[in-house]
Order: sequence, then structure tokens, then C-alpha cells
Amino acid sequence: MTRPAHEYAALAALAEAVREHAPAAFSCSFGLEDMVILDLIARHDLRAEVFTIDTGRLHEETHALMARARARYGREIRVLFPQAEALERLVRRDGPNGFYSSLEARHACCAVRKVEPLGRALAGKRLWITGLRRGQAVTRAEVPVLAADPVHDLFKLNPLAEWTEKQVLAYLREYDVPVNALHARGYPSIGCAPCTRAVEPGEDPRAGRWWWEQPEHKECGLHVGPDGRLARTNPRSSRQPA
Repeated sequence: MTRPAHEYAALAALAEAVREHAPAAFSCSFGLEDMVILDLIARHDLRAEVFTIDTGRLHEETHALMARARARYGREIRVLFPQAEALERLVRRDGPNGFYSSLEARHACCAVRKVEPLGRALAGKRLWITGLRRGQAVTRAEVPVLAADPVHDLFKLNPLAEWTEKQVLAYLREYDVPVNALHARGYPSIGCAPCTRAVEPGEDPRAGRWWWEQPEHKECGLHVGPDGRLARTNPRSSRQPA
């Protein structure tokens, strides 16, 4: 079967980056794009550790998909959790749902539940693979395929950066890839349960994430650099990570 050009390009980018920048790790949130990448990695037996971050506030449907993915692909999926003491301090200070009160409180919650575990997952890695796409949000409109990530001192690969939503959905159908049951209930983008809602027809796909905030603020900190913006560095013109 002849692969579409965008699928071939994504697979080629994955294979080359995994080879040139080992050891590699793929952060899988089990969203639509991440299920495409997981399928590519598993079907082509690419050498990349697969990990996910369980924030403690995920939907049960996400846990169910995690179990299905393990059974489908037979690959180890490393699960990281927030540090208990840091989480207890956060809840003691802000309450269990303090993230609704301010952008600062929400960032603090994401920092404990997501960003710190990510740092542990990427320790010692030279390549971080993610499912970011330019069409996902205004904050991601200029996401590169490959970039140097100065925060974690490695390369970051976004193999689906140039894909459209239509191409993502077509791939999932073609290869019968399992997806989160919430997608069929109006959740195009899925994060923590209290920070995600269904969207109405015609709404932006990211409208259901942190819906009480402005669109330009809708990042959790995982993909944000020191300047508060997503990395855009072209590795061909930058210092290679150590």
C-alpha cells in the first residue's frame, strides 16, 4: 500500500530523529494525535520509550484507553505521577479546585501535576516526541517539526506538526486505531477532567480546555519555553543540545 505523503513524511521524521538523537521518549496523552504516533512507533518498532503522566484528575475513559493501548500494542507504557508532598502542599494552599480562581493558580497546579513529572520522564533523554499540531490552537500555529528545546536540553520532535485534523482522523480510521470514548461525546481535546468540557458544533477544538481562560493562555507549561512561548528554534541554526 502506498502511504500518503504526509504519513510517509511523519514516519521518516520519526525514524530519522529516533536514530540520530537516541535515547528518545514519547509523551503520550492518548489524544487523537498521540494515538497516531503511538501506532506509528509500535507498528514500525521504533526505539522510543513511551510514557504518560497521570495527574490524578484524568477521566476514567482515558484510563480505559490506556489499558486498551497496552493490550493492542504490547508495549510498556511508563506512568508517572505527581510527587505526593508537592501535591499535598498545593491542595493545602489552593484547595482541590483552586485552578479555577486565577491563571497563576492554574499554572501552579499544572506545574505540580504535569511539568515536574515531565522533567523526570525526560531526564537523560536526547529526543522528546509529542503530538503537537499547528492547527490545534493559536498558541501552536508556528510549531516546527523539529526544534531544540532549551528547557530540557534536548531535541523536540512534532512529527504531525503539518497534519490537518482531517488527515489525523483518516489515519485513525485506516488503521483502526483505538481512541478515547469521549471524542464521540464532543470532546475533541482531552486533559484533566475538571479542566475539560465538551464543545458545541462549530466551536474551536480547544475551546473545551480551560474554557474560562483566554485562548492565548491555553497551555499547561509542558511545551512552553523560558519566554512563555512554544519553542520555534530551527536545530540547523542552533547549538545542539548536550
